[in-house]
Amino acid sequence: MPSFIEEEQLAAQGYRLIAGIDEVGRGALAGPVVAAAVILPVSLDAATLDGVRDSKLLSPAKRERFFHHIYELAVSVGVGMAPHYLVDSLGIIKATRIAMKQAIERLSPFPESLLIDYMRLPDVKLPQKGITHGDDLCFSIACASIIAKVARDWMMVEFDRLYPGYGLAQHKGYGTRQHVACLARLGACPIHRRTFRPVREVVGGLFSKSNILREKENRDEQEGDTGILERQPRLLPGYSGGE
Repeated sequence: MPSFIEEEQLAAQGYRLIAGIDEVGRGALAGPVVAAAVILPVSLDAATLDGVRDSKLLSPAKRERFFHHIYELAVSVGVGMAPHYLVDSLGIIKATRIAMKQAIERLSPFPESLLIDYMRLPDVKLPQKGITHGDDLCFSIACASIIAKVARDWMMVEFDRLYPGYGLAQHKGYGTRQHVACLARLGACPIHRRTFRPVREVVGGLFSKSNILREKENRDEQEGDTGILERQPRLLPGYSGGE
């Protein structure tokens, strides 16, 4: 059950703009890793968001409902992403940090301190704390996990329209039996992560990191993951909630 203990300790030290940060998509075979950063009012009553949990513990309908509610109540929300080709070329940890840093940079006002699920961000010069199981324990991180999950789900639904036949709208790029079967039958699509098994096995190990970056430059990803993010006004600063 998440609580405001971490936020209250920081508030007692004088911090007012405290961002909770989480990501989704690290283990997927396709698509981006997406991160969210959420600054909640220090005076927020936990009962206002009763039922908020780690996004993995909520139904899709509850996640969507909380997504809009969090946007309405938050001081600021930022969403960032690292496309599949950065996951392949840099590795999942560096790509996750890029997505988190981008989410922080989309916040306005800018945060004074960070609470992050598991990780630390050496390139972000702000006071920060990585919290193991942060999405289970820390209220603002749990809110960030919901924002990131819903944002990435929307992206994968749009990718399903671009690359039909893989069931991306259903499994969201994760390695389900259905996804692996489609991958074996159809081969890899442009957003599959070439360095992840079983995608690597399907493409026969032919994609080096330089191949992946060259492929990205030549194709420009048909606007790619970043284009999908920019076409979602709900994921950008200034979204005020609702449909």
